[in-house]
Amino acid sequence: MPIHPDPSAVAPVVVTRPLQQATAFAAQVEALGRRVEIFPLLAIEPVEDTAELQAALGRLDAFALAVFVSPNAIDAALRLLPRWPQQVAIGIVGEGSRVALRAHGIDGGNAVIFGPQRTDKMDSEELLKALPLEQLRGKRALIVRGQAGRDFLGEALQGQGIVVEYVTAYRRLMPPLDARNRAQLLALADAGADWVITSSEALRNLLELARLAGGDDRVVKLQRQRIFVSHHRIAQTAQSLGFCSVILTGSGDERLLAALQSSP
Repeated sequence: MPIHPDPSAVAPVVVTRPLQQATAFAAQVEALGRRVEIFPLLAIEPVEDTAELQAALGRLDAFALAVFVSPNAIDAALRLLPRWPQQVAIGIVGEGSRVALRAHGIDGGNAVIFGPQRTDKMDSEELLKALPLEQLRGKRALIVRGQAGRDFLGEALQGQGIVVEYVTAYRRLMPPLDARNRAQLLALADAGADWVITSSEALRNLLELARLAGGDDRVVKLQRQRIFVSHHRIAQTAQSLGFCSVILTGSGDERLLAALQSSP
């Protein structure tokens, strides 16, 4: 039987994903014997007006490909769509998005789904390599994203002669600082923790919230704590923001969990 560490003897693991996605991962971390705290660094909210999104979904037949940049994009769009048109291929950038599609009844049995082939590097660059660009040339692609998402994939598709449209499905916001999460953040900064960070935006929010909650002293304390990141871009952001102990795990929950288990 595996030997679990005493949860009271090691730093807590802070799960920083949006609340909608934090609970399931937190349960997996707890199963490793680690104490977990949930502290969302991004709040996901629907767009205030869904007319543009509904209009784009209403003419999906005009597109050869629809790319969802995250599970949040899938959930926001598919709750408005009764049935996926089978002739429209789907592009995703991570296993979390595949899970989200299955939750809406969509899988490889009833849709063509393209995703990164490398399980250790799931991002837009790897999705681009997996797409049948020759077949898509001259056709239309829809990218479903949060507001002002990263433009690499759209620009690359346009460079291949594919007509690209964007639609915003949700908003990413920094959570407000209230009495409860301010006290939680100050306690974590003072006592020390292992932070799981899955986006550069979340990392910037962490430092901004720490600055608002306790000034530069708390920022410095956080910069000395371990952070576990899933992508090299996040690692680069962390280093540029002054974090000293950055552990790059690779994409996917399995790699994050393995890194946490081997770093008590």
